[in-house]
Amino acid sequence: MTRLPLIALFAALAGAAPAPKVDVVIRGGTVYTGADTGPMTGDVEIAGDRIVYVGPTRGTKAAQVIDARGQIVAPGFIDAHTHPDSYIRSDDARERLNLPWLAQGVSTIVIGVDGYGTPDVADDARKLTTAGIGTNVAPFVGFGAVRGRVLGQDDRAPTPAELTEEKALVAKAMCEGAYGFSTGLFYAPQSFAKTDEVVAIAREAAIRGGMYDTHQRDESNYSIGLINSTKEVIEIGRQAKMPVHIAHLKALGVDVQGKAPELIAAIEAARKAGQNVTADQYPWLASGSSVDASLVPRWANDGGYPKLIARFDDPATLTNIKVEMAENLRRRGGKESILLTSAGMPWTGKTLGQMATTWGIDPIDAAIRILRVADATGKEPAGVSVASFNMIDADVDRIMQQPWVVTSSDGSNGHPRQYATFPRKYQTYVRERKVIALKDFIRRSTGLTADMYRMDRRGYLKPGYYADVVVFDPVGYAPRADYVNPRVPSVGVKALFVNGKLALKDSATTGAAAGRVLLRPTPKQCPPTA
Repeated sequence: MTRLPLIALFAALAGAAPAPKVDVVIRGGTVYTGADTGPMTGDVEIAGDRIVYVGPTRGTKAAQVIDARGQIVAPGFIDAHTHPDSYIRSDDARERLNLPWLAQGVSTIVIGVDGYGTPDVADDARKLTTAGIGTNVAPFVGFGAVRGRVLGQDDRAPTPAELTEEKALVAKAMCEGAYGFSTGLFYAPQSFAKTDEVVAIAREAAIRGGMYDTHQRDESNYSIGLINSTKEVIEIGRQAKMPVHIAHLKALGVDVQGKAPELIAAIEAARKAGQNVTADQYPWLASGSSVDASLVPRWANDGGYPKLIARFDDPATLTNIKVEMAENLRRRGGKESILLTSAGMPWTGKTLGQMATTWGIDPIDAAIRILRVADATGKEPAGVSVASFNMIDADVDRIMQQPWVVTSSDGSNGHPRQYATFPRKYQTYVRERKVIALKDFIRRSTGLTADMYRMDRRGYLKPGYYADVVVFDPVGYAPRADYVNPRVPSVGVKALFVNGKLALKDSATTGAAAGRVLLRPTPKQCPPTA
């Protein structure tokens, strides 16, 4: 009997072995892995919730095969700054699928930003998990939520006991899995805090491995000015000894337009000195805000919305408020630069100037009339969302080109960025205007973002990583929302997998609530969980 050499026998057995079986093969696409490298042509294979293979086609059989020839395959996009509460916290299971983000190819969103993140991270995670959500979420604990719980809406410094309570709430949230501490120092009541209060609380996140994420105190010249505000961010990070991340980096308003080089230089100087300073940005010339935040002076918000309305009713105080509102309207570009975007209101889709003409009153009086409209509880203003056209192309382009700036939507109701940020950046800034390369668009929407936030096995197409994968049409991937019609889903995503489950197919949801709350591991500096 002829005997095969041992090595030949092994080779024969290997050749006869059946091809491996997996759950999904995404076959023949142009694959970008999320790393700072060019593409390859090949397959991505998924088993369960993990990627098991990325490379040349090897004939693997699967229960589901996605033909990705001619398509771009990338890690699911990560949105570094979002306001998705009306979706992920909706009573409607279909809303919780988070279609505005899924249709853009986004699989993970960062929440709790601008200081709005609850300190009750564990409880919130349980609620979201039980309800079922369509995208992954990565939570921050917010200064506004913490300060509001301890001090209310008042313009004052905390007592030593109150500061201790604020710090304890942040420490608790970090021990429950928050990624860090977020602030919105532009917004009342957070704007009432001095730098030393912010530093003291931020340290609680720092010693537990968190980062400092901020809507900085001034993106314009409302108070301390754009450059001094940026230096304050850097100083907070230096004193607290933690990475800092500046949200939606911009030069806002006519007085600071053109200052992007100076802004970038301040950040580069800190980075060269060894600080970890990064930022995110949305690709729009209009910010999303409210009549209140855009125009009303911060001191008038002391005590919250009911006290603001009371100040409107005092003639002397109203005169002072209107003087400052007029200056704020000027710095934002005037009455036609404020587009009123809240749905279902008499002013929806009109500028502040148009409504002033319609009512036959001054634009500031028109703004005050709008602000007097309150919701049923009487606690918060309703119908006051705006798109504020206050940026220029040169600044947006320069910021976008920085290697430490990643993509975010700042997605909120009434602004098209909630539905269209990633495809707009691709179509306008990659394909049409060529401000950045496709490789950089993907890198700064996936792997680099995951690295900044230290997300566990996210943001890359690698074996062993979670199977968040987007397949999109390089021609048809495009925004449909605009400023007049901001709630139109984007198109061109052929498939989006979230944790290995097909969440979106041909731009339509599959009904799979595949998202997870991504909590950080418990730091060593935390007490045992009760």
